[in-house]
Amino acid sequence: MSGKGIQKLYYTIGEVSKTTGLETHVLRYWETEFQELRPRKNRAGHRAYTDEDIRIVERIRYLLKERGLTIKGAQQVLSAEESGAGDEHVRNLIELRRFLMDALEQLEAD
Repeated sequence: MSGKGIQKLYYTIGEVSKTTGLETHVLRYWETEFQELRPRKNRAGHRAYTDEDIRIVERIRYLLKERGLTIKGAQQVLSAEESGAGDEHVRNLIELRRFLMDALEQLEAD
């Protein structure tokens, strides 16, 4: 939410709703489903979203709406990203591809 003007430290759920195009009830529901999304609450008990919280909301929206993942699938992706396991999976896939390419070369040589 870095538009023109002064950037804020905290945003209300209404501001986040307007910026992301998501209803407030969806944001509240996602808080129950995604451990990564935990906006602070101010003294009055109102949610106070940070830029990082908004980044997470946008990532969840992308995974669910654009990629078509289920809640469980999006949870797994976020969990893997948090733990750095995503990088390990990529390395494993690259290594597997190399192995398969070497095997294919061997078969073609015979």
